[in-house]
Amino acid sequence: MRSLYLFLILLLSGITRAQTTDNGAYVFCYFKGNSADGLHLAYSTDGLKWQALKNDSSFLRPAVAKDRLMRDPCIIRGADGLFHMVWTVSWADKGIGYASSKDLITWSEQQFVPVMAKEEGARNSWAPEITYDAKSKQYMIYWATTIKGRFPAPDSTAEAGYNHRIYYTLTKDFKTYSDVKLLYEPGFNIIDATILPYGKKYLMFFKDETLKPVQKNIKIAYADKLTGPYKQDGGKITGDYWAEGPTALQKGKEWIVYFDKYRNHKYGAVSSSDLKTWTDISDQIQLPSGIRHGTIFKVTTAELERLKAVK
Repeated sequence: MRSLYLFLILLLSGITRAQTTDNGAYVFCYFKGNSADGLHLAYSTDGLKWQALKNDSSFLRPAVAKDRLMRDPCIIRGADGLFHMVWTVSWADKGIGYASSKDLITWSEQQFVPVMAKEEGARNSWAPEITYDAKSKQYMIYWATTIKGRFPAPDSTAEAGYNHRIYYTLTKDFKTYSDVKLLYEPGFNIIDATILPYGKKYLMFFKDETLKPVQKNIKIAYADKLTGPYKQDGGKITGDYWAEGPTALQKGKEWIVYFDKYRNHKYGAVSSSDLKTWTDISDQIQLPSGIRHGTIFKVTTAELERLKAVK
């Protein structure tokens, strides 16, 4: 028995070392069209050139909420080794979708999480994302919601009265969730937040949704704790076009932020080594045709090979 126990310990430690030393690849999860066909995946080994998996067909079709959509998918690898995904289920619903997977191929039963059910004036729950807090050993799920009359603004009637702020809930098991709280209130309309650890701080990329005077660009905010408070640092990092849905990856000292140039019907990217000076590298990237808002995460070489084998 003792020999078997020692063997298992050595085996598991070997797997852990392999995962940490395996450079693996990046995977981009995204949607296409109106998102009714569900989850799409593409991979890259350099973070610039991306190739669609499964002939750019769906890995998972949406099965929850009235509209059965799977927009804005966000996937992270959890502390439990599982891939956890959340997504937008509808244009006008008070909840989001959730599912998990061991391999990104076979998924758990989809759940509808009614995050804004207690807010009578909540109009939507858009672009949810997940970030893991290693200190508290819990996940923070956050998204954009407009609550009628909550944050009046001069331009709040310009786009069907939407005036979003970022809200969050905490969970350790994706079964029970904390009460929803306000995460970021910068004083203007904001959507599409994505948060990553940055040293001892947390880094948020977000879309300034202000229409008058027009912004529609990507900005940065920082916080000492995952749950905030967040404070904007600097101006926009994108150019003179409308951008949304930022997702970021870090290669050594270089940060690359991808975003949807949705009015131009194509993707763009900027890079920086100091998070202060940004260079447009949109002409260096290649992505599957029709790709829309999603997120980037890492997989091992073995995981990528299994994904590439799916037809």
